[in-house]
Amino acid sequence: MKPRVFVTRALPEEAMNILQEHLQCRIWEEADIPVPRDVLLKEAKAADGLYTLLTEKVDEELLSLSPRLKVIANMAVGYDNIDIAAARKRGIVVTNTPGVLNETTADLTFALMMATARRLVEAAEFVKQGNWKTWSPMQLTGPDIYGATLGVIGMGRIGEAVVRRAKGFDMNIMYYNRNRKPEAEQELGIVYASMDELLQQSDFVVVLTPLTPETRHLIGARELSMMKPSAVLINTSRGPVVDEQALYDALRQKTIWAAGLDVFEQEPIGPDHPLLQLENLVALPHIGSASIATRRKMAVMAAENLVSALTGKEPPNRVV
Repeated sequence: MKPRVFVTRALPEEAMNILQEHLQCRIWEEADIPVPRDVLLKEAKAADGLYTLLTEKVDEELLSLSPRLKVIANMAVGYDNIDIAAARKRGIVVTNTPGVLNETTADLTFALMMATARRLVEAAEFVKQGNWKTWSPMQLTGPDIYGATLGVIGMGRIGEAVVRRAKGFDMNIMYYNRNRKPEAEQELGIVYASMDELLQQSDFVVVLTPLTPETRHLIGARELSMMKPSAVLINTSRGPVVDEQALYDALRQKTIWAAGLDVFEQEPIGPDHPLLQLENLVALPHIGSASIATRRKMAVMAAENLVSALTGKEPPNRVV
């Protein structure tokens, strides 16, 4: 009998074909609605494997109720939705989908930086609402990107991809990372700096660090106060890396110029959230990897991880 798995969202056809060839699949068919918690717990209890998204919380409660569970295949690079220690304790394999989304997420990061600096969302609404009456010298102006100083917090593969794009804009680039990267410095012409130095000197601060206990609220009131009043903050990593209340205060008080966020502490963010009332914030619905090709590749990669782990093979992208 084929191993039984629960797939927590409707997937592209090519990914489903891989799963259904080798596994007995139960599927939450709603593409745009997360599986309810009670349904997830019920299905996990009888499953040998789970195919999860970031929207699914795989915690001690779920794992303790799932005696058959052998593998969790997460369709994401990050896996902060999974209790890794609890999975390791039970010998449950956890996989992710690294590498495939680096360039796509870097594209979005740079696009968000440009949209925020040049006030593109605000300008588009300005036109749609009939407010464009004439050309005016300082109307909807923002900071230049070309030749500015970029500070990257978290120099992983996505960070390096962002840097390559920034080089085309002749930006001066510094970075902060838990571990210094001499090879990247030599290859990309970037300068290592302390966090404080980076915050004080950068015109654009891009946050690309994974969410860990150490990085939760890594950017808070103290860090924001160190930035230039003309600086722009971009977060395309995980929402809780930035203290949203502190960011709201900094944007409202014009401590910094603007911010662009693709991720939030609670997702989806409610339309009445105070941050969304600010004109100097560009907010996106966690679309960093949302190109058609990349999402399909991620779906297939997660499917291959799940099949491998449940058919006696070593999964290509094992976390634990």
